[in-house]
Amino acid sequence: MHNRAIFNSDHELFRSNARRFFREELEPNIAKWEDEGVLPKKFWLQAGANGFHCCGIPEEYGGPGADFFYNMVLSEEVGYAIGGASVGFSVSSDIVAYYLLNSGTEEQKHQWLPKMVTGESIAAIGMTEPGCGSDLKALRTSAIRDGDEYVINGQKTFITNGQNCNFILLACSTNPDAGARGISLIIVETECEGFERGRNLDKIGQKAADTSEMFFSDVRVPVSNLLGQEGGGFAVLMNELPRERITIACRALAEAQRAFELTTEYVKGRKAFGKQLFEFQNTQFKLAEIKTSLAVGWAYIDQCLTKIDQGKLTPEEGAMAKLWTTETGNKIVDDCLQLFGGYGYMREYPISRLFVDSRVRRIYGGASEVMKLVIGRTV
Repeated sequence: MHNRAIFNSDHELFRSNARRFFREELEPNIAKWEDEGVLPKKFWLQAGANGFHCCGIPEEYGGPGADFFYNMVLSEEVGYAIGGASVGFSVSSDIVAYYLLNSGTEEQKHQWLPKMVTGESIAAIGMTEPGCGSDLKALRTSAIRDGDEYVINGQKTFITNGQNCNFILLACSTNPDAGARGISLIIVETECEGFERGRNLDKIGQKAADTSEMFFSDVRVPVSNLLGQEGGGFAVLMNELPRERITIACRALAEAQRAFELTTEYVKGRKAFGKQLFEFQNTQFKLAEIKTSLAVGWAYIDQCLTKIDQGKLTPEEGAMAKLWTTETGNKIVDDCLQLFGGYGYMREYPISRLFVDSRVRRIYGGASEVMKLVIGRTV
């Protein structure tokens, strides 16, 4: 992860600060927070005080005005941290904040972005529904205009930051007959009458991440809460998704990197059949394969990050990055757990947490099969 040409000394100093923060504030507390099923809001505020939210948001909206590489350094460090998979910063800072920045009105930006930078306001994005999964064109949550308001009805599921969030950027249908052209994005504050948080979902991994169902029953929001144009939501989503997928790719590869480092340290200290595990050719060959895969992965990630910086990253490149890093990352973590033997299956060993936490990366942000569809259309 270090000594990559796209990052300068300031980025690496930021990386060191982020790594120290997660080591001191997240890793010692993650077991407790997993039992509670949610990261405390105090942790969000601590991160905000350290400048770890919305790095690329301009100063006029309360942000540091840094380049997007800072967001990606933070994404990598979240992935590298034990328990980092439960940290929902990227949804708020890397995704919703940029939807607002790129498509929001000046009033919307000034209302929400400064509080997102400090961690006072936590954002969620409401796309997935029980019946449609990754098929956004099939969503049923409706927003019907009534004078100066939208009346929203429907439900969402698997929503990251669902218990903690102060507002949801909601994908809904404003014209059911128009398919993708009928989808709009609307800001819904969680204080609105008719909004109800469902249960905090019980997952096999990422147990400290509050992932929720949401219900909307005649929720009224002002028309001024519309993000961009009515019916333009799908285009905005498609425009922003490649960057979201690079964020997931960075975290996936950083998890695999941490698994590799933990495993290398373990096999050099563990003995079996009278010698170090590291001395067996099988161990060395497996670690050699992993090291090579990581090097290839980081090279492609850096190529994609350069294109994001230039505004040239295509949807298929974002899909390719997510597909390869999540599939390869899962295999790396699995191979690493195998080298731990029975100890790898024990919850007290961090490799076990990495194993269950990383599995969902092949599903959310668009499942691997959807990534193949996106890529396949360009062949």
